[in-house]
Amino acid sequence: MRDLRPPLPVVLAGARGHGAWHLENIRRLQHAGRVRLVGVCELRPLDGAELTGFDTVQQSDDFAGLLDSTGAAVAVVCTPIPTHTTLALAAAARGVHLLLEKPPAPSYAEFRRMADGAAAAGITVQIGFQSLGSHAIPAIRRLIADGAVGEVTGVGGAGAWVRDEAYFRRAPWAGRRRLDGVDVVDGVLTNPLAHAVATALALADATTAEDVSSVETELFRANAIESDDTSCVRVHTAGGARIAVAATLCADTSEEPYVVVHGTRGRITFWYRQDRVEVRREGAGPVPAHTTLHGRTDLLENLVEHLAGRARLLVPPAATGAFMRVVEAVRTAPDPVALPAPAWSTAPGERAERRIVHGVDELVAVAADTLSLYSELGADWARPAPTTFTTR
Repeated sequence: MRDLRPPLPVVLAGARGHGAWHLENIRRLQHAGRVRLVGVCELRPLDGAELTGFDTVQQSDDFAGLLDSTGAAVAVVCTPIPTHTTLALAAAARGVHLLLEKPPAPSYAEFRRMADGAAAAGITVQIGFQSLGSHAIPAIRRLIADGAVGEVTGVGGAGAWVRDEAYFRRAPWAGRRRLDGVDVVDGVLTNPLAHAVATALALADATTAEDVSSVETELFRANAIESDDTSCVRVHTAGGARIAVAATLCADTSEEPYVVVHGTRGRITFWYRQDRVEVRREGAGPVPAHTTLHGRTDLLENLVEHLAGRARLLVPPAATGAFMRVVEAVRTAPDPVALPAPAWSTAPGERAERRIVHGVDELVAVAADTLSLYSELGADWARPAPTTFTTR
């Protein structure tokens, strides 16, 4: 058994890119006496400036060896998607608890292998959907239960982001469906805007794999990549709910992604990166919207509290089973359709040119508003018809 006395010794695998955020978060929690960084697993060691504020930190590109030599109790894994299951099982074999970045795995089979292996080893795994730590989610669930917007008719999600061509060159696996015969599934809905999907599912109370009966997918790409950059899905749940999420990395202007709960007497919009909620009720006359801001529980902090017996784990693997059904639907769908040249144009980006799909900003919003797919909204490039993935 690993020593769970505070501060918990932590190893970080993947400390650059998005991993730099985790490094800063560990620095914050170390300053608060909750954890201490004992190891960093990177192909290229961090320099002194990157490790400012930390004591002696072991560095190695051998994750398993680093867990053994440091005696880590917790590992944070923020590495390429295809490595998640292997690293998670290496941690499980050593009794090391885990914060595993999203998406937890590139396929449902790999997800099950990870989750079952962790359960058999008796370790705790937290999946890194930070939006699911927002205090807005239980607040919205209370609003729904209280009938604030009437009967829920569906949940939509929208994400319109701008990414230039350099984004798809950031790593060998970027923008790939497979690499060297291994699944990657680095699509817009499964990685950069995966939170929109996971959050929409959570607000529809459809989080486990068993909650999903079918998934319709429409996958497109404007960029010269293998994976999708402009896509939508519609999930049908075992309870009869509908969840539609549309997203693009080829927007004209980046907007804050959001999830919207549609009701018979109004709607609740949740801008999940801002923890901001707007309730808009329909009535006989104009009714002003009511906006509230909410706090958020950090997922590594929650894992530490859970291991100490003081908190319920917020995002265990089982709570991401429905999301993984969506990943599987995307993985097994036909390859994304390349949009014809008239459908997009180029513009300067931060580091390279970027591609803009004409009218996609509005299309994404309308899809979330009407729970529709692109092909149902008259986009002339949205062909062929959607592919349906059935879980039963």
